[in-house]
Amino acid sequence: MRLFSTIPFITALALTLGAGLAPCAAQSARAPYEADMQRLAEILGALHYLRAICGANDGQTWRNEMQALIDADAPGGDRRERLIGSFNRGYRGFQQTCTPAANIAIRRYLDEGAKIARDITARYAN
Repeated sequence: MRLFSTIPFITALALTLGAGLAPCAAQSARAPYEADMQRLAEILGALHYLRAICGANDGQTWRNEMQALIDADAPGGDRRERLIGSFNRGYRGFQQTCTPAANIAIRRYLDEGAKIARDITARYAN
């Protein structure tokens, strides 16, 4: 697994968001990157569940990454609820034990999450 090559992308995204990544005029307005953020939140939720059942011993790593994104983007109201809902949907999407398919899903989510984080940063960073 490439856990440690993915986290820096997510952390960089959080830092970019915190530095003023194309802020919305209103907290409830949709940011141009919101769909990507929701997908990334869903991926983080799935990784939080899957990595735990597959013995990765990540603890709260993926939940903490999600919290960092929320804190950096500072969404309020509906935006915050949509991100949290996406994380929870990703977490609940896998009610199983660790299987070879779960390990494949983990690898794919790590790759997709890193790509989304890079793309958001590249497109919307000041």
